[in-house]
Amino acid sequence: MNTVPEPPATAALVEGRTVAQENIRRLGGRTLRLLCRPTVEGLEHVPDTGGFIVASNHLSFLDSVLMQGIFPRAVSFFAKAEYFTQPGLRGKGMRFFFESFGSVPVDRDRQSGAVEALFGLTSIINAGHGVGIYPEGTRSRDGRLYRGKNGVGWLALATGAPVIPVGLRGTEKLQPPGKNMMRPAKFEMRVGAPLQFDKLGEKHSMKPRKEATNAVMDAIAALSGQERVQEYNTRPTEPDTDAGGTTGADG
Repeated sequence: MNTVPEPPATAALVEGRTVAQENIRRLGGRTLRLLCRPTVEGLEHVPDTGGFIVASNHLSFLDSVLMQGIFPRAVSFFAKAEYFTQPGLRGKGMRFFFESFGSVPVDRDRQSGAVEALFGLTSIINAGHGVGIYPEGTRSRDGRLYRGKNGVGWLALATGAPVIPVGLRGTEKLQPPGKNMMRPAKFEMRVGAPLQFDKLGEKHSMKPRKEATNAVMDAIAALSGQERVQEYNTRPTEPDTDAGGTTGADG
């Protein structure tokens, strides 16, 4: 039976990213800029040192790769646990790819899986590195911005790290849900000023957690310009057929 491995980023990134990981990240960023000619604003808001949290809307499987490649510092995102446990040569290749970016495996079908992944992210942040999270929990299929789950609020209050809001526009054109191939297309990435919340530790009440989450979602909405809906997004019942996907954590 396949088992979910220990989050590779928890062990690897606490000592700093490897040369290979950084080279892959930079090459990916240059390639994306060349192919897509994106409009990117606000990268000066990314801190030069210390741990930080990137919180973004989610439109495409490629969103994580785009931010990982374009941001001036490395960012580790969640990735579905299935990508770390597939058999055969293809499975090994998928695991190598996601581990190269320091991705953290999360079991989306278990509430405890998301919680375990969040704790993995805290160790990366506390070691002075960046992590990324999608508060909506899964990609928006209709382009609207859904209600944020409280994992991002918990992470911000548990670590005291600044939250960098990001608004993406047009990334769904690069690889729509159900499509296997990427096609170059222009997109926008707007990075907002950091949001700072009091460090309350891992055990705190739900009220400040929800308030922090709402503040983050307000900032994302201002950057993305999306229509907002006050309901949680849900994953489609049919399986994804694209090459992959990332997830935020249920809060």
